Amino acid sequence: MTTLTDEDYDALDDYYTQNTIMPDMSKPGYFSVHKAHLVEVDDLSAGWLRVKAEATRKSTAQIIGEMVREKIAAEAV
Repeated sequence: MTTLTDEDYDALDDYYTQNTIMPDMSKPGYFSVHKAHLVEVDDLSAGWLRVKAEATRKSTAQIIGEMVREKIAAEAV
């Protein structure tokens, strides 16, 4: 591992102070774009989904998607 001198630290400090990554406020963020995909459920449903997700190693979105597809298929018959 390389040992840094005080000059190295100062140079790195100057570099990262001047090159800070700032978010682009003109573009929407991930949650703003996907807000329509957020669904509110009651505590019982959320708990069941978490347990089912852990047991099946699937995401809650996958479980909900499967349930919706089953319901659509059952009503199509």
